[in-house]
Amino acid sequence: MESVIAGLLKEFEDGKMTRRQLIQSLAMAAATAVPAATVVAQDKPSIPPPSGPAPWKTVWLDHISYAVSDYRKSTAFYRDLMGWEIRNDNGNNQCTLKIGEVGQIIIRNSRQPATNGASAGGGQAAQAPITGVINHISWGVQPWDTEKVKAELERRGLKPRPDMVGENFKSFHVKDPDGWDLQISNRESLKSEV
Repeated sequence: MESVIAGLLKEFEDGKMTRRQLIQSLAMAAATAVPAATVVAQDKPSIPPPSGPAPWKTVWLDHISYAVSDYRKSTAFYRDLMGWEIRNDNGNNQCTLKIGEVGQIIIRNSRQPATNGASAGGGQAAQAPITGVINHISWGVQPWDTEKVKAELERRGLKPRPDMVGENFKSFHVKDPDGWDLQISNRESLKSEV
């Protein structure tokens, strides 16, 4: 992961990537990262070397798809806490929200899995069990005042858990309506890195 971040930072410093592209690429890298303890515990050989350069460069977080128990409740939570703008609500089971200038998220009611090995319908086989999960996503917000952010989270009935690293990085973890670990930090870009 360090080499990925270093490579992205080098591209940014060399002028090959805008700040927006850098932030979006880092968000994608963080969202797909496997905790280091899991990698060590697997005791497997290292990742194979690349077979060649990628045919393209990721420049935009198109969307995150989030399956929840009540899309209306989760949409209101993220709209009110994070300031995300509702782009499209189908009024039935999903809503698309704009995440500042970063990308979008589609919040939808969870689909029920097929049971007893039965087909999911239309001749499609049941989905394989989920074995990997994203632990959490951290969003940098502004303006940041540690005590005011904590007070606001508490005012909303949330129980902020501080996660402060060094003198410069400040953040809190809270649970959203579905129990998802949401981290809110003072990080604006890699320039504000510890």
